[in-house]
Amino acid sequence: MTARLLGPVVVAALMLTGCSPIQPTPPSDLAGDVRVHDPALVAGAGDEPWFVYSTGDPLLDGGELQVRRSDDGGVTWRRVGSVWPTGGRPAWIAEEVPGVTNLWAPELHEHDGTWYLYYAASTFGSNHSAIGLATATTLDPDDPAYGWTDRGPVLVSEKTDDVNAIDPAVIDDAEGRPWLAFGSFWSGIRMLPLSWPGGLLAEGASLDDAVLLAGGRGGPNAIEAPSITRHGDAFWLFASIGACCRGVDSTYQVIVGRADEVTGPYLDADGVPLASGGGTVVLTTEGDRIGPGGESVSGELLGFHFYDGANAGLPALAIEPLRWGTDGWPSVGE
Repeated sequence: MTARLLGPVVVAALMLTGCSPIQPTPPSDLAGDVRVHDPALVAGAGDEPWFVYSTGDPLLDGGELQVRRSDDGGVTWRRVGSVWPTGGRPAWIAEEVPGVTNLWAPELHEHDGTWYLYYAASTFGSNHSAIGLATATTLDPDDPAYGWTDRGPVLVSEKTDDVNAIDPAVIDDAEGRPWLAFGSFWSGIRMLPLSWPGGLLAEGASLDDAVLLAGGRGGPNAIEAPSITRHGDAFWLFASIGACCRGVDSTYQVIVGRADEVTGPYLDADGVPLASGGGTVVLTTEGDRIGPGGESVSGELLGFHFYDGANAGLPALAIEPLRWGTDGWPSVGE
């Protein structure tokens, strides 16, 4: 769930290789168009379609958030459009954060029949950023009711702040109240309350009140891309550490921590707080599947991207099952 220009190596490879499908390394075993960065995965139930929304490619559709669909249970994917047509993104984005070329790291959350799409608008390496919101009644561009309504910025960070308002993740607490986790580098991953049905910050909430969930990794505090799920009686925070967007030189890994309350404290399997540099690694580089991260939890599945060492380091989608061990902790894959 992070940046965004995909790096010069990846962009160059995109230009050189055209639109041929990327074949991910096992055990992902996906097919079709899986050239995906920062996936937001929604796995359909039964015969329902699956969707992945992802970071926009500056070479496609003007950098708008991409939409992909699978009709065979998440195996074969095709790109079916974007959130907005080229040139159709909300005008406030360019006014609030000048220089944005593509939109990043979408998050999809359903509440009371409405889909809430949170996304990041920023430029690489800057914390002058914004998290935007749009709403719709369907994820499917083929549905006559499809169409996203702009709800404006949820949160904006300036260069004078010690946080970066990108990489949104939304979770409801035990009482059904929504919370927004966000952050990349700077002071780490933070959290603020939202409110339904608007989906914006709760009344009185401000950046100054943001709770620290994870960080403490020293300069440059390379942690970002939160995704939070509830399993059992606990909340589980997944995050990406290391460097993304460098093709085969990417060092991303996915870590996890556990908390009894949605606002933490999140601890790793050794009891170290994620806010103090802790984190239990559940995904790391393996063979040609380099730098996995930008993760998204949907039910008992983890969607993420990696950089394909067998295909010039291009980003590719992977989907793996979450397995919960007898010790209560998750692992990823078979």
